[in-house]
Amino acid sequence: MSVDSRLGGRPGEAPIAASIAADLLAWYDVHARALPWRAPPGTPPPDPYRVWLSEVMLQQTTVAAVKPYFRAFLDRWPTVEALAAAEDADLMAAWAGLGYYARARNLLACARAVARDHGGRFPDTEAGLRALPGLGAYTAAAVAAIAFGRRAVVVDANVERVVARLFAIAEPLPAARPAIRAAADRITPEARAGDFAQAMMDLGSGICTTRNPACAICPLRPNCAAAATADPARFPVKAAKKPKPVRHGTAFWLEHNGAVLLVRRQPKGMLGGMRALPTGPWADTPPALADAPAEADWRPAGRLTHVFTHFALELEVVVASGSSAVDGEWWPIDRIADAGLPTLFARAAALAMAA
Repeated sequence: MSVDSRLGGRPGEAPIAASIAADLLAWYDVHARALPWRAPPGTPPPDPYRVWLSEVMLQQTTVAAVKPYFRAFLDRWPTVEALAAAEDADLMAAWAGLGYYARARNLLACARAVARDHGGRFPDTEAGLRALPGLGAYTAAAVAAIAFGRRAVVVDANVERVVARLFAIAEPLPAARPAIRAAADRITPEARAGDFAQAMMDLGSGICTTRNPACAICPLRPNCAAAATADPARFPVKAAKKPKPVRHGTAFWLEHNGAVLLVRRQPKGMLGGMRALPTGPWADTPPALADAPAEADWRPAGRLTHVFTHFALELEVVVASGSSAVDGEWWPIDRIADAGLPTLFARAAALAMAA
């Protein structure tokens, strides 16, 4: 049965779309997660700054990982104007460990645009939000719906999974995404659009999970096409993954008088703007000691594998003692945890210190 026909309803009966929205919102009123960036169901929308900040942090990152960062950011930068005035290096250091560092650079660019061009107030429409730096379709829709009560179609990975199962959309991802969005549009209500979006996220996170969905307690089971099959977890259908390419690199731990040499990576590119250990090129074959920061008696400390979105990196860590006459920043080794190193280099530092 097609999505359109299932949503059309029959004469004399409420449309399936209205039933889905009503059932989900009733469930959300009882079971909504209490999160530091949310307002309780049915209450006035939360501060747009909190919504935007949380949505940027939550991209490809779990709620559990985001909570302490969110609180720390609010304590340090309680308003968008305060964040706009932050130093680039301070923000990048505060973001260290959350990953996907382009988000941090976009966060700062957006805060500065809101402070400079909008008097510190976020635009209250999806189109206006989309015009801000770093706000894609999902984030603009989420902020419009949750912070401003606008009807907007909010589709993240959880919503994608719920909708694909509701309508048993069998086309593999990513080709299925237009059909999933169209179906999500049809079931999104005019009223309480923000609560509806968050309810879909909660349902996908806690009940309609990737594996072993809890269909028996799902409020949408009566209208779910996948629940009527023998294997609802097979939706959404995913295309076979291609193996990630592997690159190789070397990280250099150079000590001098109780300090280690750190460098600031280029503003753009992988881990842009972050403090890091010096590295050589990330290449198809091991680069050995290419681009070492100094002539020294380098010795191996260990090897680690770090997986990025598009490739895996095999990183050899080497250590040495040397002169201070090299370019970079000498950071006290006993305060290395305060350097704001991204996860890759924090792991490399741990290897070096244990060698």
